[in-house]
Amino acid sequence: MAITLDDILEIEQIKQLKYRYFRAVDCHDWAALEECLAEDLTTALDSGKYSFNSRAAFIGGLKAILDRPTFLCKHQGHHPQIEILGPDTARGTWYLEDHAIDLEGDWMLHGTALYQDEYVKRDGRWIIVVTGYRRIFETVTSPIPAQLKVTANLFDQR
Repeated sequence: MAITLDDILEIEQIKQLKYRYFRAVDCHDWAALEECLAEDLTTALDSGKYSFNSRAAFIGGLKAILDRPTFLCKHQGHHPQIEILGPDTARGTWYLEDHAIDLEGDWMLHGTALYQDEYVKRDGRWIIVVTGYRRIFETVTSPIPAQLKVTANLFDQR
């Protein structure tokens, strides 16, 4: 089926949604993240290792892991493939690259994965209703090498 100009505009809105999602996670902006997600969200991150059955449970789970000044992360979504299924439904695949540093736990992670999302349009705006990813690879370094120095940290305001 041919992609229409209307589809292109909808796809761009979905791309902007996913970009906001990644930025909200990395900045620990839980209110902004909530705006990206359906209340009835389901997740299966890391092949189901982190599964949640509501927006509130998902955000609570992320807060428990990430919401401290000693946990730094970067999530980047690349190469989106988004398919408009109907006027208010779409799905997408994203290539994820993530990097995490847990200064308290003394480990670093670098990985890649493929995100699979489902989107719905409610009240005129796209939101994520299903999300999850499967790892392509993941590396963990522990302990953090002594030569690694964190020289900037958004969350450490000393």
